[in-house]
Amino acid sequence: MRFAELSERSGLPAATIKYYLREQLLPPGRRITATQAEYGDDHLRRLRLVRALIQVGKMPVATARQVLAAVEDESLDQNTRLGAAVWALPQGPKPVEDDPATAVARHEVELLMRRLDWKECLDAGEGAPAWGTLVVAVSALVRLGYPCDADDLAPYARAAAQLAVTDLDLVEGFSTPLEQVEAAVALTVLYEPVLLSLRRLAEAEESNRRFGTGD
Repeated sequence: MRFAELSERSGLPAATIKYYLREQLLPPGRRITATQAEYGDDHLRRLRLVRALIQVGKMPVATARQVLAAVEDESLDQNTRLGAAVWALPQGPKPVEDDPATAVARHEVELLMRRLDWKECLDAGEGAPAWGTLVVAVSALVRLGYPCDADDLAPYARAAAQLAVTDLDLVEGFSTPLEQVEAAVALTVLYEPVLLSLRRLAEAEESNRRFGTGD
């Protein structure tokens, strides 16, 4: 396809595609004349992935370029490729090192991981961005005096483990490694507000069951 068709089929403006080409996020097309190039379905798939990383995942261009390099590295297994993409998503604030609540939170988070036997997470430790985000969240609970020890967190972790199975089933349903990485990024970002909304709706139902008047 020519450049105009690539823009039309991808749903991206020509200027955006040219920018991705300049930033080497999209490989150049096959030259057919001095001023024209031809593009294929591989370019369409790459544009979907780039769009997922930058527009949905809000990654900086430099980070997206690193993720794409990992995705294309055939020496890496698919677990590593998916991890490179999802771990590169923007995270929350880092733990405050001089806050006593941070030390308590770190202890409880590590204890939780050991009880769950989450070996991958334990190996990565705070190298996993979500680990640090969890420590920050638990630190806030510690400071405010709300329940947040490993026993309190365990039901949430077990529910998350079940959700992870559902997430990866969805990702595995896509046929190519590139599509799976794109889906992992997009579904991680887009399903988080779905999960939050469903949790709040479920809480409303449970609250009505426990505390409602029964009308």
